[in-house]
Amino acid sequence: MEKINGYTTLVEHTLTRQDFNDKPIELYEPISYILSLGGKRLRPALTLAGCELFGGDPNDALIPALGIEVFHNFTLIHDDIMDKAPIRRGKKTVHEKWNGDVAILSGDAMLVKAYQYIVKVKPEALPQVIKVFNQTALEVCEGQQYDMNFETQDDVSEDDYIEMIRLKTSVLLGCALKIGALVAEASVKQSELIYRFGESIGIAFQIQDDILDAFGDPDKFGKAVGGDILNNKNTILQLYAQHHANGEQQVALKAIYESDNKKVEAIKKVFIETGALDYAKKRMDGYYDEAIQFLKEANGLPEIENELATFAQWLIKRDL
Repeated sequence: MEKINGYTTLVEHTLTRQDFNDKPIELYEPISYILSLGGKRLRPALTLAGCELFGGDPNDALIPALGIEVFHNFTLIHDDIMDKAPIRRGKKTVHEKWNGDVAILSGDAMLVKAYQYIVKVKPEALPQVIKVFNQTALEVCEGQQYDMNFETQDDVSEDDYIEMIRLKTSVLLGCALKIGALVAEASVKQSELIYRFGESIGIAFQIQDDILDAFGDPDKFGKAVGGDILNNKNTILQLYAQHHANGEQQVALKAIYESDNKKVEAIKKVFIETGALDYAKKRMDGYYDEAIQFLKEANGLPEIENELATFAQWLIKRDL
């Protein structure tokens, strides 16, 4: 993915040159800190790709792409507070390094900073760029609320779950691509199709993440497997198994989940026996195929289209 890698390098280089060393330092230092923890910078890279796909100059989309990355990291700060997470990318989370109040306020400041970057587009593109970003920012919050609701909700359906991951994860990928397309003055149809590409590949990505959390190689996945099982989280695997387990499996599944001594391997066995693992793989492949169709219909420059297709394949075939 030579182009995508080039985009991520450009974003990283530009991000490190941004000055967040303002006062009060307690507000701005956490912003520099969270952004310094790394990350693949894939979302802003997609903004640049979405621009070049339709014949635009990716440099014209660079500053709004930074807004996408700052917004993404703002959501991570607040997610970590809600999840009471102590570690982010191998380092202390912002609320652990400082405190919860600082983390909330610094996150709020990052949202404002994100808007300051997002609005730096051509005047003719600004109304549509703001429209899609506003919609996305609100939908990401909706997705997070659904995710929290599902922790105590017994009747979550698969459709509910897909909608939650669409809002929490996928819409930001679609937004990143669409903003790039709008900067390049792509047609309304092209902008919508590339948004749908990002949305579909984002759902495929999250389903793959569910699979890797249960069945991935911990050395390659980067964390211990079985975390979703141990935390009783709703995943496509768990929801399918619940609805398709026979009587004996239902009893075993309920007993395992209610046990103080969680048995990850036993749950994984139920996932395999009920067909949940195979089903999840089929759903992931379905969203991937849908994404590629949207990409083709967008009718962008072949070189960038091929680059995005390669990126999509890497995203769902990864074992990291």
